[in-house]
Amino acid sequence: MSSRWQIRSQARTRSFKPPMSRRLILIRHGQTTYNATGRMQGHLDTELSELGYEQARAAARLLQDQGVSKIVASDLLRARETARVVAEALGVDFTTDTRLRETHLGRWQGRTSAEVDEEFPGARAIWRHDPTWAPPEGESRVDVAERARPVIDELMQDFAGWEAGPVLIVAHGGAISALTCHLLGLDHAQYGILSGLKNTHWSQLTARPDFNPDTPLSSLEFNAQNVGTAKWYFDGWNMGGEVTGDGGADI
Repeated sequence: MSSRWQIRSQARTRSFKPPMSRRLILIRHGQTTYNATGRMQGHLDTELSELGYEQARAAARLLQDQGVSKIVASDLLRARETARVVAEALGVDFTTDTRLRETHLGRWQGRTSAEVDEEFPGARAIWRHDPTWAPPEGESRVDVAERARPVIDELMQDFAGWEAGPVLIVAHGGAISALTCHLLGLDHAQYGILSGLKNTHWSQLTARPDFNPDTPLSSLEFNAQNVGTAKWYFDGWNMGGEVTGDGGADI
């Protein structure tokens, strides 16, 4: 009797195909020395503070049971070091990609908010409300979203192991906000709905095949034909509860 049940159970397991989805976690780097002093970083290659390393270790503990299958980080030191700490704790290798860099802030880089406001009165308010507007000699949030989005699209096409566990992207507050909005297909006027992302907190999304009522069964799985039209669903923002400390300047 036990043997027959075992055979039937195995048969059901082989025939069952759950709806396919792919989870994406976009985590901001740990606190930097510039974050701690309220200076804007952009493409400046700043170092993690002692608190930043502590935050990275705490984030690794929170991610320990997530089954992360792949880690890709911005090549800037603050993201790269955060990724290294997390990757070592999880036993997962990581790679870097320059397209995941933070917003280039042009002439604002290295300055405090007060210094920017003194030289460019009102400009930061425009920048906060208009994602198509760029700081002098810098790039807009839309620019950042459009350069970062192909990283995710390429992983969707090429990384066969995604269903085994979430992909972790280690990047920057402004870049993650812009990329999240782009993946969700938000209008530019809606980009401001996401508040600042805290250090080593994350945005989480899930991709599912775009539902086609004409072929309801085939749309349950990703394949070469539908992976490029995946629909992204929002799971949460500023996720991560063990980390501490004020993020300071958010980019």
